[in-house]
Amino acid sequence: MPEPTCPKCKGERYVIDRTGERCLARACPCGAECALCGGSGRTIVEKDGYTYARACPCRAQAARLTLFNQARLPARCGLDFEAFVPTNEEQAKARAVAETTARRYRPEAPSKGFLVAGPVGTGKTHLLCATLRHLTLELGVSARYVEISFLFSEIRKGFAANRSGLDAILPLVDSDVLALDELGKGRGSPFELDTLDELIARRYNANRTTLFATNFLLGAEPGRGGGYVAVDARTVARPPAAELVLRERIGERIDSRLQEMCHLIQFPQETEDWRRRDLGR
Repeated sequence: MPEPTCPKCKGERYVIDRTGERCLARACPCGAECALCGGSGRTIVEKDGYTYARACPCRAQAARLTLFNQARLPARCGLDFEAFVPTNEEQAKARAVAETTARRYRPEAPSKGFLVAGPVGTGKTHLLCATLRHLTLELGVSARYVEISFLFSEIRKGFAANRSGLDAILPLVDSDVLALDELGKGRGSPFELDTLDELIARRYNANRTTLFATNFLLGAEPGRGGGYVAVDARTVARPPAAELVLRERIGERIDSRLQEMCHLIQFPQETEDWRRRDLGR
């Protein structure tokens, strides 16, 4: 008779809590005492007439939980691919690309990343986080998630404490996989563009996999210019098309690198905002 599945962790041997702004993973109590090592962390192996101790596989899980927690995934985010339900062809493509990136990743041969662009509330961050969850917990890959405006804020705070901007970006450079959210957000100041350029250039030169999400367009939409547009029964000014295109926010140099580093996916502008749908608005 098969062993009953733990109702708390569903057999995963870990649970994920949403604490404050972050998701934190911890070992489930059902796996507190390993059947192989009895909780000692070591197993005895006999080979070729010799007996020696080696680390128990349960220690690998502890290391992967640490990697997940170091990734700093946001609490308000879906963490698995199954929960991402596409409503159009491009969303289906994005999910397939994200899953393939996660499941086929190999540290010795880093794969191409992806950049998913689309309106707010369409699941872009969900795909970033689901990818990092699989990489850390299933493959033991080091990863980090960061929203670009928070990164700029942390660097500015570091300046006040006599720390350089390089101190803030080096951990992001060294991670096997980095997910950079809200690309293009910010003031577009020389400081922000220089920081972004250095981070992406270093990862590009090191051939590290990088994932991106943005609310800006990957290219100008036909016939889209300035003027006014109706939004929720209000008439608001629409910025010129150039201001909506990612390239105009990050510059030609960075945009050129992204073309080579990533699979590019653009959600249609009419893609439904899942947050409004879930709230019935």
